[in-house]
Amino acid sequence: MFGGLKSRGPRPAGASSPWWAALASIVVLAGCSGNLPNLDSSPGAPSQATSHIGEGKVKAGLILPLSASGNGAVAAQSMRNAAEMALAEFNNPDLQLLVKDDGGGAPGAQQAAQQALDEGAEIILGPLFGLTVAPVGRAARARGVPVIAFSTDANVAARGIYLLSFLPESDVDRIIGYAASQGRRSFAALVPDNAYGSVAEAAFKQAVGRGGGRVVALERYPLDKAQMQGPVRNVAQAASGADAIFIPDGADAVPALVQALTANGIDTKRVQLLGTGLWEDAQIFSSPLLDGAWYAGPDSTGFRNFSARYRSRYGRDPVRTASLAYDAVALVAALVKTQGKQRFSDEVLTNSSGFTGIDGLFRFRPDGTNQRGLAVLRVSPTGGQVISAPPKGFGGSAT
Repeated sequence: MFGGLKSRGPRPAGASSPWWAALASIVVLAGCSGNLPNLDSSPGAPSQATSHIGEGKVKAGLILPLSASGNGAVAAQSMRNAAEMALAEFNNPDLQLLVKDDGGGAPGAQQAAQQALDEGAEIILGPLFGLTVAPVGRAARARGVPVIAFSTDANVAARGIYLLSFLPESDVDRIIGYAASQGRRSFAALVPDNAYGSVAEAAFKQAVGRGGGRVVALERYPLDKAQMQGPVRNVAQAASGADAIFIPDGADAVPALVQALTANGIDTKRVQLLGTGLWEDAQIFSSPLLDGAWYAGPDSTGFRNFSARYRSRYGRDPVRTASLAYDAVALVAALVKTQGKQRFSDEVLTNSSGFTGIDGLFRFRPDGTNQRGLAVLRVSPTGGQVISAPPKGFGGSAT
């Protein structure tokens, strides 16, 4: 959704109080798709070079694994670019980003946080990895400074340490809730034997129970595809009468799992396949056996628009996590512009109406986790097709 030409960034959603009304004039880019990728978080040697973006009086730390090994550094550079783009597109906010490299490790993260705080940061954006959030949070809390981090590990969230990320719990709640609303009551699941799978499994059991359904089969499978057959066979045998089968995994595993389910007698046209935002992938869309499956995720319109502007500016595609950095900076810029000295208070950051940005509707809960307004999409050869639109606003409190 677009509302002007001068600034782009999050605005509060559905609020009526005067200060939120003022902030609501900020332009919104809504929609995205997908989840955080698997990133190699092996720590490197953090760079001590100091850099900043912008010349404003209000300072915010931006902590990223710029020198981490593997894909971590690639993601970090793309997120730095997105932060720079957000500041440029926001029509000269009175904001300066203090860019710090944590090297992807806890010692570097603590040092980066201390440097940013010593230089006057009033809020910290980042870090990216779960193991680096805790040391940043400790340093920031000692100074009364809030943190908006990008980790998907809800265990590192706390009051004053807010996660602006795609949490698996949100995807699971949305897709299972929608399936229940469509009459699905009997559920089976194939869950990866990893940290993401553990979170998804717990959320799945809770969501099925809330919807009045029952879990008829649940198996965890190893990452080794050669060892997936046993769990698949067990689920296929127990789930012959199931209404839906939930598979919270990415494109590297899901097509093979579904093919194995089919070989074991599961009719994917009768049993509804369900997934999370990890399904937003060309390999999923190109699989005939997955055609018609449902998954939860944000509408992709906003991210496509963001990606086009990013390509025009930097000559390459952004990583999926780049929109998180953009939204974080745009949110901070909006609060600097409208909220005065209370701009980064818990009351402002946890406003129950939330905000809308590139990645759609979101709000921070008092415990540091977030709630997102997600769509339900149907897999098709041309991509995800929205079959249940994201909510236009949040109801009730964010607790």
